[in-house]
Amino acid sequence: MQATVSAYDGDTFSGTVLTDTGIELPFTVHAISDTPVLHLRVGQRVRIETTGSGAATTVTKVEFGTRL
Repeated sequence: MQATVSAYDGDTFSGTVLTDTGIELPFTVHAISDTPVLHLRVGQRVRIETTGSGAATTVTKVEFGTRL
């Protein structure tokens, strides 16, 4: 799923993304710990993976690349 970083805290490596469907989802350090992501910036396009649905949706992976 495609999204845009809407907030990011470089100290805690957590933040929120806004999906292309208009849903804002939080993510924690665990979503980027297994990826080469070292820093994100607000407005950056990312690809995310999630689990759950509705209010129980959790971001499990945040990554970016040239094919977004």
